[in-house]
Amino acid sequence: MNGETKPTELISSVKQLIKESRARVAVAVNAEITMLYYQIGKRINDDVLRNSRAEYGKQIVSALSADLILEYGSGWGEKHLRHCMHFANVFSDSSIVYALRRQLSWTHFKSLMYIDDELKRA
Repeated sequence: MNGETKPTELISSVKQLIKESRARVAVAVNAEITMLYYQIGKRINDDVLRNSRAEYGKQIVSALSADLILEYGSGWGEKHLRHCMHFANVFSDSSIVYALRRQLSWTHFKSLMYIDDELKRA
């Protein structure tokens, strides 16, 4: 910088703006992912219930998982889809998920949804 002093206040301010923006983006992305998983679980549950056969449910989850893995990668295994389904079952009121999606991450929801006692879950 040819002997000039760094504008430390400017650098600090810009770095802070970047950090704050990144944090907001992370919250927005997490909220969207949480809603996606909820909607996927609800959609699968609706389809399985409409056909109301346990064997059909196993087959459809397996087939869907195989197709999603081919297109989107290994994160879409049957276990993950079953987590999505359980999520939609436990939090059957989408407005609750929608209201909490910015405060709770998918990991938080995943921990909560396996607590059987509704009072403890609340």
